[in-house]
Amino acid sequence: MTHDTGSDGSKLAAIVLAGGRSRRMGSDKAALDWDGEPMLARVVRVVAQRCDPVLVVAGETSAAFRGIDDIRDRAAPGIDRSKVHWVTDEQEGAGPLGGLVAGLAKAAADGADLAFVCATDMPLIAPELIDELRLGLTDSAQAVIARDAQRDHPMAGIYRTDAGPVIADLVAGGERRMLGAIEALNTYRVGVSDADWLVNVNAPEDLHRLRVTTTG
Repeated sequence: MTHDTGSDGSKLAAIVLAGGRSRRMGSDKAALDWDGEPMLARVVRVVAQRCDPVLVVAGETSAAFRGIDDIRDRAAPGIDRSKVHWVTDEQEGAGPLGGLVAGLAKAAADGADLAFVCATDMPLIAPELIDELRLGLTDSAQAVIARDAQRDHPMAGIYRTDAGPVIADLVAGGERRMLGAIEALNTYRVGVSDADWLVNVNAPEDLHRLRVTTTG
């Protein structure tokens, strides 16, 4: 069941940041196979259970965008493609923060009040993560992000789309850190019930270790 509209009438989009260069991985993380489907396709399929639309942010020069036809061909059934839209106008060289700005602008233009933000390299993500973050949202919060025992996870959070101009100003001033966004916004932190949802893979050894631990 999709819960893209909350009890308060707010509309929840998803922003999947997929424009990274995957330097440490050595190949495009969006296209990596996870349990029979590309990692990007899996993330999109999961977040689409709670969010509409799903916005995949990746510049036209990114590996994810160049490989989209292959990703689509290999995607598992169950993805409502009508919900999924590509956003390609992120500022070159602005990193994930630039992708967030582009995604929030598109989400706002689509009428969404809120946007769940995540990365393409989170294969264990689950819709319940979105549920728990949304429960932590208050009227005064501009962002609600996940936190585990070690650190904050700004790329596992719900952001108000009207915070986009604040973040755009940060990018214009040279900020490139996602942590810069949560420092500038009124941010709440939620300790989620399953830290595995937050696991990301940056290098081949991360992917191997995760495959071993989840199948062993």
